[in-house]
Amino acid sequence: MNHTDGFIGRRNLLKLGSIASLGFASNLLWLMKPVRAADLPTIAPTLSPDAALKKLMAGNQRFVQHQPQYPDQSAKRLEEVAQAQHPFVTILSCADSRVPAEIVFDQGIGDIFDVRIAGNIATPEAIGSIEYAVALVGTPLLMVLGHERCGAVTAAVKNEPLPGAISTFVTPILPAVKRVKDQPGDAVDNAVVANVRYQIEQLQRSPLLIERVQSGRLKIVGGRYDLDTGTVTMLA
Repeated sequence: MNHTDGFIGRRNLLKLGSIASLGFASNLLWLMKPVRAADLPTIAPTLSPDAALKKLMAGNQRFVQHQPQYPDQSAKRLEEVAQAQHPFVTILSCADSRVPAEIVFDQGIGDIFDVRIAGNIATPEAIGSIEYAVALVGTPLLMVLGHERCGAVTAAVKNEPLPGAISTFVTPILPAVKRVKDQPGDAVDNAVVANVRYQIEQLQRSPLLIERVQSGRLKIVGGRYDLDTGTVTMLA
């Protein structure tokens, strides 16, 4: 995140430091007003939602056809985005090492606001990150991207005991698995698609996001990445 786009000004930071030194860090929230959608700055995106989607999918076509342009990866680009960021898309995708968004969509530095978590689940932390990207940074497009043979979804389909905290990202996928448990075909792939749609539903509960959808400033879409071909397929 760009420090100039944050929630707290210099004066409040000094206040926070003073209070924290007294051991009252747990009471810091009183310094800040609750953030309402109407209070958030309006950032004019450089692309419309439809244009952003077209640009994103064109990049995936270049990747699939092995004709990447590697845009926005120069020293000049580093200078351009050093003080501020204006990504044209936010992507909630799986943490799987085989699904790096900048590569599969042939984009560069500052183009994609990445939110990656196993199973591309819309946890409160993920939603908060997405709200930041959409409401404060101004991305006009939000994609939830699932992928073929997802390990998190596979674990949810099997629904067996797991060690450590692994089950924390399986539980949010179980409702999607339940929806398609009687559907014919590959159980995991069916659940991958259902999970993308389910996580979009969770995102649509956010007043900040839905306000921008209704005003035409944001489009929310789903996609499925094919590990074998590199193709991203849009989900209706």
